[in-house]
Formats: sequence, C-alpha cells, structure tokens
Amino acid sequence: MFEIGNSLREARERQGLGYPEIELATKIRAKYIRALEEEDFTSIPGDAYIRGFLRTYADYLGLDGEVYVDEYASRFITSWRDELPPRPERRRIRRRGRPLERRAILLALAGIASVAALVFVAFRLPGASTHEPGVGTKQKQHRQASPAHRLLLKGVGSGTYVEVRRNSASGKVALQGTVGPGEADKLAGDRFCLLVRKPAGLQITLDGSAVALPAVHNLRVLVTPKRTTRNCG
Repeated sequence: MFEIGNSLREARERQGLGYPEIELATKIRAKYIRALEEEDFTSIPGDAYIRGFLRTYADYLGLDGEVYVDEYASRFITSWRDELPPRPERRRIRRRGRPLERRAILLALAGIASVAALVFVAFRLPGASTHEPGVGTKQKQHRQASPAHRLLLKGVGSGTYVEVRRNSASGKVALQGTVGPGEADKLAGDRFCLLVRKPAGLQITLDGSAVALPAVHNLRVLVTPKRTTRNCG
C-alpha cells in the first residue's frame, strides 16, 4: 500500500512540473490535480471522474495509472463513500386521480355496450325494420323492369296504314305509318290501341299468339294479353 497523493506530488516535483503546465497537457483543472495530491477526493464530482483523473495524471507523470486506480478503489471506495448517510426511501404517493379515471372509462364502455344492445334488440323485435339499404329499391326496380308483352305487326298483301297508341286512344303514339308487305314492327307494352286502315293487309301477334281483326276499314281496336275489343276507352 502506498500514499496516492504523496506519490503523485513527488513525481511531479522531481520533473519540475507546475500545475498550469499539467492542466494544459492533461485538460485536468489545477484544483482537481491538487485534490488528487491531497487525496481530497470529495472535491471531485464522482468516482468516474476520480478514476479518470488518476489514470490520466499518473500516466502523464510516467507512472502506471491502473495501479493508482486500483489503490484508490481498494482504499477509498469502501471507506469515506460508505460512511455517507443512506438515501431516504422514497414514499410511494398514491394518485387519487387514477381510480376516478378508471371509473370514467368503465362508465363510458358500459354506455357504449348499452347502446349497442338497444340497437340489436330494436332490430330483433317483431315488427322491427329489417330493411337493408337498396334491397327494396332493387325489388321495385325489378318489378318495373319485368319483361313487357311483345306486339308484332307484319304487313301482308299490299300492306296498310297503322297507328298504335299505348293504353288508350289518347295515349302516346308508339307507331304511325304504313307497314308494307313483308315488313314487320315489334312493340313492347301491356295495352295497345290500334287504328288499322285495311285489317286484311296486316297480321298481328301478341306474345306469339295471333290476334284476329274484324274486316272493317279504319278499324280501331284495343289489344291486351287478356282480350281484344273494339273499344280503346
């Protein structure tokens, strides 16, 4: 065992070195160099600095820095450091806000669950609406778009002039003109009001079934899937 401080001081004095010169070379402040030579380790902030300063200063003086660090560790780490009063234990402070926050979260979750349950029950109760967006509309559109009846007008002989209106005599004109021999016109719908100049010059079928026409010039007739009448109404 040797004295760290005296050994460092003697080595410095033998080489004729001053504190400013050592401070410039080692980057260790002069007050810390004095503290090392006086073994006043409490003036140096922390063991890491003490070890580093010792190693650097001793090596600069041509000594074995590790020997000085080991000597410091064996003599002083278990001496004055251990005599320091123990740190007081930290008291755990209970945060009163946490139970309230948890309670608020639980209440919010319970509210969400209640709303979800009410919505589920509302959809499951008898008479509750089970309508899916777009379903009813599609069904309605499907009914409207169901295939209409097909009326076929075919000219025979010399043909004839034909006027076809939808639904009634005052309905929208669907066809107006002469249907020549061999010509054919197809119309879709449910009710057809026809004005035929010469019924003998025209063959009529509805959905593939022949429609008989009276042999009357300027015939006005109503053709439907159920019947054919001379009253266009």
